Amino acid sequence: MEEVVQSYVSAKQFMGSALVARDGRVLFSHGYGSANLEWGVPNSSTTKFRLGSVTKQFTAACVLMLEERGKLRIDDPVKKYMPDAPAAWDKITIYHLLTHTSGIPSFTGFPDYASTEAVKTTPEKLVERFRDKPLEFQPGEKWNYSNSGYVLLGYLIEKISGQGYSEFVQQNIFDPLGMKDSGYDSNSTIIPHRAEGYTAKPKGLEHAGYIDMTIPFSAGALYSTTEDLLRWEEGLFGGKLLSAVSLQKMTTPFKHDYAFGLGVRDEKGHKVIEHGGGIEGFNTQLVYYPDDKLVVAVLGNLNGGAPAAIAANLASVAHGEKIVLASERKEIPVSPKILATYVGTYELAPNFQFVVTLEGDHLVTQATGQPKIPIFPESETMFFPKVVDAEIEFLKNDKGEVTHMVLHQGGRDMKGAKK
Repeated sequence: MEEVVQSYVSAKQFMGSALVARDGRVLFSHGYGSANLEWGVPNSSTTKFRLGSVTKQFTAACVLMLEERGKLRIDDPVKKYMPDAPAAWDKITIYHLLTHTSGIPSFTGFPDYASTEAVKTTPEKLVERFRDKPLEFQPGEKWNYSNSGYVLLGYLIEKISGQGYSEFVQQNIFDPLGMKDSGYDSNSTIIPHRAEGYTAKPKGLEHAGYIDMTIPFSAGALYSTTEDLLRWEEGLFGGKLLSAVSLQKMTTPFKHDYAFGLGVRDEKGHKVIEHGGGIEGFNTQLVYYPDDKLVVAVLGNLNGGAPAAIAANLASVAHGEKIVLASERKEIPVSPKILATYVGTYELAPNFQFVVTLEGDHLVTQATGQPKIPIFPESETMFFPKVVDAEIEFLKNDKGEVTHMVLHQGGRDMKGAKK
């Protein structure tokens, strides 16, 4: 496990903290790099990191607690608690918000979002940003990740409970579970042992951009530590917070392998319940394998995809599976004639394509909305980029024609047909 994390630290892709526990016993827990580069303060298992969207599962649990107390039903229309909601929201239920199937567009994707990140706001004003926008689809028809939906859930929690969101989470989750190092992040409060967030630039690391923590709200504003997240997983899945019925609801996916603030899928014969987070200066990944009560928490204070890849590799080690680290991959020569057969466009998901081109004597890939990345052969059909931890495999039919590619990344396999 140490080798796994060190490979990302050595490649300057990770600073943060990682923890692995099975059935309540901590197998691995270490900090890497600095919580503050200017003072050289090291990261540890009690360093506090912004969670980003890992926050969403806490919000979902709060909604289910209110349902257990008879304050709401997840099948209720949003309009029941928000009589002034626009007519377009008539069919939107709390369930649609929880599962990203409401059709409400995500305000973090709006053209003016960057110009509003630094400005303090209120839940009411956040809701105003998206309440009159047209829906992307009819409620329940499709799935599209929406921070707006989770902001709206926080707004409803406040309205229905009569408490502020941060206060509700504190009293109903953090205090009962003894999560003393968790809370709602603030730009002004002094929070001991909180990490500073960084981002990689061509000249080196820099402080990440500023975001006022009233903006991510119930979609991404909480902070925690790896040790506290272990308490959370044990509390949630140990039945300390929710009834078995509520937990079943929370972990039953609707569309796109998404349940309530959690992705739920099967990977390599294991059931996986997980969510990642990304916010200025921080990337996070929290994973639970219910079959063997395995918890993997990776919190990073350097933006990038390393925490998700580290979490997947740490889980593989815990499961006794063989892994090959990016640093161990060796490039081999492959003739340009073979490389040319892989050129084309591969559709991995709706609106997500991989374009493969041959530039000089090597292949270059470009995913939708992303920069070009060269890939290098480790066999005739398996390739790897040097800038991110991933593998790209090309599949052929009986006639030797290339028909598909598979992107292996972060413990997931995405297959796409050649168009």
